[in-house]
Amino acid sequence: MTIDIGVNLTSNRFDLDRERVLARAIEVNVNGFIIIGSDIEDSRAALDLCCKYQNCYATAGVHPHHAEHWNEQSLVSLRALARHSQVKAIGEAGLDFNRNYSSKKKQIHAFEKQIELAIEYQLPLYLHQRDAHDTLYPIMKTCRDQLQGAVAHCFTGGQKELEDYLNLDMHIGITGWICDERRGYHLHDLIKQIPLNRLMLETDSPYLLPRGVKIPTKIKRNEPAFLTHVLQRVALCLDKTEQEVAQATTKTAEDFFKFSTISTS
Repeated sequence: MTIDIGVNLTSNRFDLDRERVLARAIEVNVNGFIIIGSDIEDSRAALDLCCKYQNCYATAGVHPHHAEHWNEQSLVSLRALARHSQVKAIGEAGLDFNRNYSSKKKQIHAFEKQIELAIEYQLPLYLHQRDAHDTLYPIMKTCRDQLQGAVAHCFTGGQKELEDYLNLDMHIGITGWICDERRGYHLHDLIKQIPLNRLMLETDSPYLLPRGVKIPTKIKRNEPAFLTHVLQRVALCLDKTEQEVAQATTKTAEDFFKFSTISTS
């Protein structure tokens, strides 16, 4: 059994077959799902899906792309969501200086407010970081002792970033990026440095379709069932069996998000 800790299941790309998408994942033993919230409306939608489907849990947060819209009501809304037992982390929060859809100042403000919320409710942080490590890391360093935990969602960074995150006792989420020979093969060596009790697997679907996946459609959409391809590549890089990696990363995810997956087999 494996757990996909990053599914954008609220995406309209799943509107026509959302239930079948989950069913296909369960057929290949992907039995737990963390549904990502990227803004207030999206976080509410993620929670609604968790109440509808078994073994689904949500994050609640405002992605840095949407930080420009952060206001006092944002914190009120997230606080209400954070009280729900199905919400297991605050985020997707962080900094993205690659596209800067929101100003750096707004991003930092929204990020720091969500850190305060995570501390208040003792929920882990679900982090997004792109081209902003030199700003994000010092912020995390000052608050890490007060946080229950933090995961670097969709980690694609290098040696220095990984060392910094592990030195802060953070968790690392690995996606199908590791399957991409054009840009992700540096992760083959880096992943060996991640303790299994800090490693989790994710698809970030419908994005980041793993290279090599054959799908009978012109729509190149990722989905949770393809977590098996991430698992295969990670196991190969670690020189472990898929069962060993699946068991270890499942336990890590359950411990981090504080839930126990109900077997659907």
